[in-house]
Amino acid sequence: MKNLTFVGIILLALAFLLYYMLPEFSMVKLFEPISLMGILAGIGIGLILGGVVGYVSKGSALKEEQKRREYKQLIKEKEDLERQAAELAKQQQANITTTYTTQKENTQNY
Repeated sequence: MKNLTFVGIILLALAFLLYYMLPEFSMVKLFEPISLMGILAGIGIGLILGGVVGYVSKGSALKEEQKRREYKQLIKEKEDLERQAAELAKQQQANITTTYTTQKENTQNY
């Protein structure tokens, strides 16, 4: 919306500047139908260009937000996998320790 307003104001100011530079400039002629049509055309062009710029910037912002969400999801999945790997390593270590202890006890019994 900011882009839309900004482009419209710039084009309106440019139109007024060009009109002011005419040799037969007068404030009365500014409000004649042909002058008002030019001003409205400038505003219309500004709105169209601003709308296109706003649409493109919104699309870019949505894509960035989607990438951020996907990145956060990947980080969360990575943490879950690391947690599962740590638990699995603990279980394997516990199994190895239990097996070693059992084998040690068995060898001592002979």
